[in-house]
Amino acid sequence: MTTVVPMSPAHPAFDQVAALFDDYRVHYGQPSAPETTRSWLQDQIAQHRISAAAAIRADHVRGFITVTVTPASLRLGTSWSIRDLYVAPHHRRSGIAKALLQHVIRNARAAGAHRVSLQTETDNIPALALYTEIGFKPVTGLELLNLTFDPTLQDPGDRA
Repeated sequence: MTTVVPMSPAHPAFDQVAALFDDYRVHYGQPSAPETTRSWLQDQIAQHRISAAAAIRADHVRGFITVTVTPASLRLGTSWSIRDLYVAPHHRRSGIAKALLQHVIRNARAAGAHRVSLQTETDNIPALALYTEIGFKPVTGLELLNLTFDPTLQDPGDRA
């Protein structure tokens, strides 16, 4: 049985979540940095920049999800954005991701949120299938734009 619990730095499973978060970063090509990852995650949660929940099965964290809540100014409400969702590789396709998503959806609905959004790579077919099954729909008519900063440029007038 999987139990989804809200995560805080004081939770006994926080170190497991931080370790799995480091694995998640490595999965996406970042170098492993367990202590830096743990510190960053602790700070983000403590400063209320993100909230997190963990899926626990057999006393071990098997997956996590992070969320941000932002103002939905046109609706004078809030929208929730799933920022990270990760399940340990040996525990995928066992309902853990679905349980994490349902946890966030229930909490967002209970909080009166206007919507829950997420994004993933277009070739992540298993994730897209799960998201569609749960009820997420593609957004048309919008483009995702980024401005990535170049740390070697110091002048705010410099482009990126």
